[in-house]
Amino acid sequence: MPYTADRPRNAESSEQLRERIPGWGADLDPKDRPSVPRERFAPEVTGAHWDFPERQEERWPRERSVEHKFLTPVFGTSCPPRGLSGAIRRYAYTFSEGRAAHWLILLGADRVDAVENHLRSFVTTRLDNPITETGVRSELTHHGLTSRFGTKRADLSHQPIDPVIVAGPWLVAGGLAYAAARALIRRAAH
Repeated sequence: MPYTADRPRNAESSEQLRERIPGWGADLDPKDRPSVPRERFAPEVTGAHWDFPERQEERWPRERSVEHKFLTPVFGTSCPPRGLSGAIRRYAYTFSEGRAAHWLILLGADRVDAVENHLRSFVTTRLDNPITETGVRSELTHHGLTSRFGTKRADLSHQPIDPVIVAGPWLVAGGLAYAAARALIRRAAH
């Protein structure tokens, strides 16, 4: 029905809808619902069984959603929250999962975690290698440039800013290291 200034006609009753649409309202009356027998808890009939699993040991305080009464019995431990990113993640869990603030703060914590890991690589024997880890080398060896001409690839629109995004942080870090080293040498010379 188009939107007009006239008063809209009344909605159809349940009986009229059931006559016009086959299966309409099947979920209203349990005897008409095809899934009702499966919704009944009858382990002796279905063979289903459930015992609450043994709880996994918490080695550090885990993030807990404010919507849930307790932590799930089993949870992931591969990436324990640490540093500033861990503190940001813990703060995100003070918000409901239904709020955008919860998810935006978690996204920010992921970015902080990436920066922390880049900085951590500087104090280890295995530095990050932006040439191999970003796929730049494969652009030269696996027809990266020729695959871009005459096609409608989605990544072509942001291709001009990719070098800035990938190399920019490395150039800034290098410039800061150079400036710090130069300042130290000048201070030692005086």
